[in-house]
Amino acid sequence: MQNAIDPPSKRSKIERKMDKIVYILFSTLILISFVGSVFFGIETKKDISGGAYRRWYLRPDDTTVLYDPRRASLAAFLHFLTGLMLYGYLIPISLYVSIEIVKVLQSIFINQDQDMYHEETDRPAHAQTSNLNEELGQVVTVLSDKTGTLTCNSMEFVKCSIAGTAYGRGITEVERALAKRRGDGPPEDVDASSDLLGHNGDVASGKSVKGFNFRDERLMNGQWVNEPHADVIQKFFRVLAICHTAIPDVNINTGEITYEAESPDEAAFVIAARELGFEFFERTQTSIWLHELDHRSGKKVDRIYELLDVLEFSSSRKRMSVIVRNPENQLLLLCKGADSVMFERLSKDGRLFEAQTKEHIKTYAEAGLRTLVIAYCELGEEEYIVWKEEFTRAKTAVTGDRDVLVDEAADKIERDLILLGATAVEDKLQKGVPECIDKLAHAGIKLWVLTGDKMETAVNIGYACSLLRQGMKQIVITLDSPDIHALEKQGDKDAIAKASRESVTGQFREGKSQLSSANESSVESALIIDGESLDFALDKNLESSFLELANDCASVICYRSSPKQKARVTRLVKMGTGKTTLAIGDGANDVGMLQEADIGVGISGVEGMQAVMASDYAIAQFRFLERLLLVHGHWCYRRIAMMICYFFYKNIAFGFTLFWFEAYASFSGQAAYNDWYMSFYNVFFTSFPVIALGVFDQDVSARLCLKYPVLYQEGIQNKLFSWPRILGWMFNGVISSIIIFFITTNSIIPQSFRKDGQVVDFEVLGATMYTCVVWVVNCQMALSVNYFTWIQHFFIWGSIAFWYIFLIIYGSLSPTLSTTAYKVLVEACAPSSLYWLATLLVVISTLLPYFSYRAFQTRFRPMYHDIIQRKRAEGLETETSVELPPPRVNDKIQLLTRSLKRRDS
Repeated sequence: MQNAIDPPSKRSKIERKMDKIVYILFSTLILISFVGSVFFGIETKKDISGGAYRRWYLRPDDTTVLYDPRRASLAAFLHFLTGLMLYGYLIPISLYVSIEIVKVLQSIFINQDQDMYHEETDRPAHAQTSNLNEELGQVVTVLSDKTGTLTCNSMEFVKCSIAGTAYGRGITEVERALAKRRGDGPPEDVDASSDLLGHNGDVASGKSVKGFNFRDERLMNGQWVNEPHADVIQKFFRVLAICHTAIPDVNINTGEITYEAESPDEAAFVIAARELGFEFFERTQTSIWLHELDHRSGKKVDRIYELLDVLEFSSSRKRMSVIVRNPENQLLLLCKGADSVMFERLSKDGRLFEAQTKEHIKTYAEAGLRTLVIAYCELGEEEYIVWKEEFTRAKTAVTGDRDVLVDEAADKIERDLILLGATAVEDKLQKGVPECIDKLAHAGIKLWVLTGDKMETAVNIGYACSLLRQGMKQIVITLDSPDIHALEKQGDKDAIAKASRESVTGQFREGKSQLSSANESSVESALIIDGESLDFALDKNLESSFLELANDCASVICYRSSPKQKARVTRLVKMGTGKTTLAIGDGANDVGMLQEADIGVGISGVEGMQAVMASDYAIAQFRFLERLLLVHGHWCYRRIAMMICYFFYKNIAFGFTLFWFEAYASFSGQAAYNDWYMSFYNVFFTSFPVIALGVFDQDVSARLCLKYPVLYQEGIQNKLFSWPRILGWMFNGVISSIIIFFITTNSIIPQSFRKDGQVVDFEVLGATMYTCVVWVVNCQMALSVNYFTWIQHFFIWGSIAFWYIFLIIYGSLSPTLSTTAYKVLVEACAPSSLYWLATLLVVISTLLPYFSYRAFQTRFRPMYHDIIQRKRAEGLETETSVELPPPRVNDKIQLLTRSLKRRDS
């Protein structure tokens, strides 16, 4: 709740730009209406000049105010209002409805994508919103949580350090990755006999236990009683078995016990304690029951611990404690927590194993393991009674600072601890994470990892998942220095803050110089920064330097970061770069980050549904992000961009034919077309093909989208919805309207139209010109479509056919209903060969400029998809040189272009 923010309302950048385009069209509408009204006023005023009537047939002496030469200014103003209604078709009101329909259908396709379905958990991908589909194709930065997002969040107890002795012989994924990176052979794992040891000592059974992957014959099967510090080992596992909030669930039929825990870590500790002889089997509000292995007698005994208080874990406390009374009537405080807060709470006599434990923790962190420090202390009765009163007052306080009072009270009792050891649990990488991150990097998408883990853990997980790569320069920003530690011991907070800010500023300057030298050597860099430094980096005076340094690095890792810092970093990247950001996480601590990002992707993992409920898209595994962005994101961006540009094109092409006709008719305000023609234009004759484009069109297949991630650069660079492209489509619409109007009028007006010698009248001209518009805009759609299905064919050619069907049906009605459309096709247009020849000439002439432009562009200035389409058409898309691209996007683009030019030459 402390990290919660109000849910934001998100809109894509394309939608926001579309609003600006509508403003431009609205301004155009006002402009042409104003121009028309000015010329209309001039022409109307000339109708009476010196008592003579210029256009006597309009009866200017006996007319309404709309055409009164004596009140030409008023007539011009009224004509302006007429123009606003007449040219209103320039404003694509139906575009918003069409886009919503398309986005909903796109979301359905995302939900039904079998390649993003996780069979193990029976969870498909789910689009929580349809507003951001096209935004998926423009992501520049991905900010990711680690635990449960890059990893499985399925913790396994693999190692521990007790009384300064390291136990556990397993080899982690990170250790294998590090050995591979160093070029060493794979490290030797546990011997075969120890691998086969079950938790009951049955070698043959080889029974595996979820959450427990610990192998060490010194502790397994009760052998820990023979260790030198058996009493410390006993206390260590008692803490694991008691210090938690898990609930045991006993299967009545089998007697098997499972645990419902708040986190996978907690469940792994309880299971580890059980497997090593300290079985937690019953819990009430006041008691905890254990089956324990007595290290003196070697027998299992039942022990009951009276549970007095639970000091819960929080992201600020970074520890959890319980106060219990054991059967010997001793008051014990049992505590587990992060090393950053635990070692400072140890008593002078409780630091016996501190040096060895710190060394082991560092080793575990380098192996990618999550560590916790285990400690305890004995409490005096009077000490506990006094503290209990204060703690009770804090818990029952009704003030706004209740949580602060509770934490302060807990802090007073969690002191003078005795160190027992440390745990190490492994959270394995999800399947396909390294490949996914590598593919995103090839697409030009930068990944930031924001985690609460230690630096060693975060860095080595980074290597294991390909976030950090061999030879990459690491720029480390940290306040873990002797000078800062010395100031912390003095306790002067102002001096600490001043020195820390100066240290971070200096490290930023040094980082920029390191980055410059790395760039000169063509070496990629990675920025690694800790949570304390991040607090200062997010200060207004330093955030620009931090963002500049981070943007110049290929990868960024923020370790020891809090949920609030995750949200602040996300906001900084989003606002500072102005580019599309995507945040992905699986837990409640990621909600703020998901809501701050332009796109929030929740992983439906084991930490509940908070992240999913706060997200815009939900997937089951991190690897599905590759398909969500590179396939669906690329397609949706391309479809929506093409759809909007085409929509503006067809409306401008149609609207400006009205303007040219009005100019031809002395700006009289006369519409060129029948009212029902204009009403049905955006409803039946041109809307369905554009919806089909937005739903089904593909420049390349899903396989090629994944094979050539460079295609994603079209979205990042916004090539398909840039202002030059938008204005180009608008210009194409104006050119099309000019060609349609002037070729139509000049080809059919000067000569006889029918066999009997009759010339073209107003009705025939309108029907012919409208026919040309319908043919042109639908054929333009056919030229723009990359992937034809029967649906596209049906809608494009069906829309043209429906125009003729409509004209026949509507024209067969009585003249009072059909007005200017009465039998215009059957009796006037269809029998005339000039009608068909003019239509053919206009369509070819109008499409020729766009066809020529695309032919030139595809040949001499191809876009990325043009190159891939040509390779596919030539049967060369499996060429090895492109199948194995270099790591940098620019290198890949150059390689593709050079390969194409070599074949052309």
